[in-house]
Amino acid sequence: MKKIRILGLFFLLGSLAMPLSAQSKKDQKIMKDADRAVKTLLNVNSELREYFDNSAGAAVFPNVGKGGFIIGGASGNGVLYHAGKKVGMASLKAVSIGFQAGGEALIEVIFFETDQDVEKFKEGNYEFDAGVSATMVETGVSVDAEYRDGVAVFTYAKKGLMAEVSVGGQKFNFTPF
Repeated sequence: MKKIRILGLFFLLGSLAMPLSAQSKKDQKIMKDADRAVKTLLNVNSELREYFDNSAGAAVFPNVGKGGFIIGGASGNGVLYHAGKKVGMASLKAVSIGFQAGGEALIEVIFFETDQDVEKFKEGNYEFDAGVSATMVETGVSVDAEYRDGVAVFTYAKKGLMAEVSVGGQKFNFTPF
């Protein structure tokens, strides 16, 4: 009986000490969705390859839900890539106010220009103010957005319909593996 307790304690302590790379099923699904989202974006507009290849990192949010009527909100979960490797999970929350009505599901990718910009994101509680804008990714449309304050943001609407002229902000959190 004593051996069973010791063995049980060993497994309990071992499971607590497991590296965070043993992600939850939810995190694993988000990572697979992020990989598919990147493929989708590159199929829709191959010019994004330059951003994926040359940025210091990218936060990929494959399933962002957004909706509103005068006051709006959005949320989603994603993956942070740094130097081409998945380094952790990220979440976003957004609020906005202005003329807006409808709802949509979209992919959002935030590219970071430098390693310092990635590190700033990793510190947690990263926020965008109303001055950062996103470029819609469309088939056959040139992607000519530039980095602004170290980031370039691209979105791709998967489904839904939303009309919007609003101001707001996005807040992000990061959890490393």
